[in-house]
Parts: sequence; C-alpha cells; structure tokens
Amino acid sequence: MTALTTAVSAPVERMSSRHKLVLTLLLGAQFMLAIDFSILNVALPVVGSGLGFSLDGLQWIATAFALPAAGFTLLFGRVADLFGRRRMLLAGMALLAAGSLVGGLATAPAMLLFGRVLQGLATAIATPAALSLLTTSFPEGPLRTRALGLSGALMSAGFTVGAILGGVLTDLLSWRWAFLVNVPVAVLILAVTPAVITESRARDGAKLDVPGAVTVTGGLLALVYGITTAGARGWTAPAIAALLAAAALLVAFVLVERRSPAPLAPVHVLTRRTVTWGNVGGFVAFATETSLVFLLTLYLQQVLDFAPLATGLALGVLGAGTFAGGVAAPRIMGRLGGRTTLVSGLVLQAAATAALLGLGESRGGLGLLLAATAIGGFGNLVAIVAFMGIATSGLPDGEQGLATGLATMTQQVAITLGIPVMSAVATANTSVLGGVHAATAVNVAIVLAGAALVRSFLRRT
Repeated sequence: MTALTTAVSAPVERMSSRHKLVLTLLLGAQFMLAIDFSILNVALPVVGSGLGFSLDGLQWIATAFALPAAGFTLLFGRVADLFGRRRMLLAGMALLAAGSLVGGLATAPAMLLFGRVLQGLATAIATPAALSLLTTSFPEGPLRTRALGLSGALMSAGFTVGAILGGVLTDLLSWRWAFLVNVPVAVLILAVTPAVITESRARDGAKLDVPGAVTVTGGLLALVYGITTAGARGWTAPAIAALLAAAALLVAFVLVERRSPAPLAPVHVLTRRTVTWGNVGGFVAFATETSLVFLLTLYLQQVLDFAPLATGLALGVLGAGTFAGGVAAPRIMGRLGGRTTLVSGLVLQAAATAALLGLGESRGGLGLLLAATAIGGFGNLVAIVAFMGIATSGLPDGEQGLATGLATMTQQVAITLGIPVMSAVATANTSVLGGVHAATAVNVAIVLAGAALVRSFLRRT
C-alpha cells in the first residue's frame, strides 16, 4: 500500500507552528504567481488602447508570459534540486518584482512585453522551487496531502482571482496596478523567507544535464509558440515549422536522457505510472478549466455585454468552488485513493461543464452559469489535488524538484495551450454563442477522455 492509501488508517497528524508558518509563506508565493496567469485577461483591450497595441499584437501580452513560464519550468525545477530551492525561490521573487515594475511603468509595447517575459521567467523559477520546498517540508502522507490540497486550491483559485482582480483594478484604478500590485508582496516574501525556510537541495552531487536542458527547453518553447500561433493565426508555415522543431527537439531530449550519466529527467522517473498518468490527468484538468474561464469571459462580455468588473465578479463563484474542492480533496483522497479521486473529480467537472451548453443569449441563464461553474470548479480542484499527490508520491526528496518541476510544467503548458485551442474552436463559428457552445462541447469531450485514460492506465493508489 502507498502512503496515499495508508492515510485512511494512520492517526491524524497535526501541523506544528513552524509547519503552519512555512505553509503560509509558500502558499502566499504560489497564489501570487498563479494570479499573474490571468490578471491581464479582462484588461487586454484597455492595455492595448493605452499603449498602442494592434489587435493582432494583443495575444503577445499573454504569449510573452506563457513562453518562458512553460518552457523553462522543468529546467529550473532541476536547478532548484541542485543549487538550492530556497535560493531559487528568492531569485524568482526578485525577478517577479523587477518584471512587474517594468510592466507597470511601461510607456511602449516593447517595454510591457519585456516586463511580461521577466514575469514568465520568474514564474518558471519560483513555482517549482516553492512546490518542492512544500513537499520536502512535509513528510509523505496526511500532512503532505493536506498541504498539497491547500496549495492546489490556491493555485487554481488564483487563476480565477486574477481575472476578478484584473477587472477590479482596471475599472477602479488603472491596468498598471495589475503589474504593480505584485511588487510589495514580492518584497515581503523576500524579506521573510530567509528567516522562516531553511535551504534545501539534493545531496547526490549530480551535475546539471546541459544537453538535456537545451533540448527540452527549446522543444517546449517551440511547442508553446507553435500552438499559440496556430490558435491566433491558423495553421500557417511558422506554426507548422515550430511544431516540427518541437517534435524533433523533444525526441532528441528523450534520446539524450537515456544516455546521460546525470539526466535532467531520469527515464525511471518519467516512466513511473504515477508520474506519467498523474500528469496526464493534471494536464487535462488545467487545460480545460482555465480555457473554460476564457470561454466564459467571452460569453459574459460579448454575448451578455458585461463590463470587466462584472465579469470578474461573476467568475468569483468559480473561485469559491475551487477553494472548497481544494479543502475537501485530502479527505476524499483518504477515503477513495488517488486514482478514484482524480477520475471522479474529472467526471464531476465534465458533467458541470456540459450543463453550460444550456446557456443562451439572455441573462436568465446566469443562475445556471454560477451553479455549474461552482460545481465544476469543485470537481476540477479535487482532480488537481489528486494529480499533485499522485505525481509527487513515492519519490525521494532529492527528486522532488524534478517531480514538482514536471507537475508545474504540466500546469503551465496546459494553461498556455488550452486557451488558444479553445479560442480556435470558438472563433471557427460564425456566432459568438455558437462558438462558445462548440468549444464547451469539445472541452467536455477532452475531460471525459482524460478520465477514461487515467482510469484505464493508472494503478489504484
């Protein structure tokens, strides 16, 4: 039996005061990083008009963040193992403060995009470091599951809160505060972390696998660029070339890892069923729910004519559902086990999302939207906590940076790719409502397919 199942019969463990302090600090850092994914979504038109972005150029505000956030995560997860997790968390926070300051003070498109690139790099550095500090600070079992539950709740809720906060700041102050709000929080984390968290790193003396780092980072960058370009402009030559380059580089990465004496991602870790299928379930959960937020933003603003602030507040119910799911997930995992919890969460999410196909052109369906998104958010977070627990279980502390780097990469690549794919499906339809319905149906199909795959290939955990 694994630690995930023994949680049922084990005596209840309590967190010490230091555990609670460490958890509060790390959750605060992760929550702030998660907010950055979506805080500009509802403000893009305002940002574009304020700085002179073309309509086609608006997508680069999101892409400039997503490319480094997704492309460099696996690399920096391993760097944190080797050179110090606390050190990398601090470096990420410092870079986040600098990028947010550059973006908030931007006077031209290039300056704003540079700030977004710095924010994306900061996310790639700090997120796996914070998550691996969390998993190494709490022993595998009930305490770690509780910590991961709260982490998953806040990370997913952060995406929704980002949309709400972006709408509030844009309407009441200025879009610039969507950047500047990060600066004092990052500075506070920089000041407190050295006193609360001790340094943690792998003790095996391994060196960084440079060929593996180059191939996987290049492959992920090309993959994200290809998919986002295809979603925005169609299957043009640049998009196809980027995807072919991604395939070649990722195949080269696998070949390099098989022969490397100190691989960036050891094959024995990548081929573990818990790692492989846990990450598949996590990818489906993140890609579908975050892209659903995009679809609902489109529906609320372009079909129901909601303002950014009202859109953000309407999506707040989704955030409440996700938080409740994160809090309840550890108990559900203790009763059902990891695999059943992951599959059940995905099925509940799919059922709630399918109910959104009943939305129409009137505001009379707003109650349906609020109820369905709350229930779907609950199921989504239950699945995400199960994914985090499964994907990081059974591995020694020296490989937790790698495991959490893989999990974080899964999250960020899923968020990055889900939105352009659903956007392409939605915009292929002649009407906005018809496009939202078509993309919602595809969303449901993907979730159900993911649940079926996980149930079939992941052993009961």
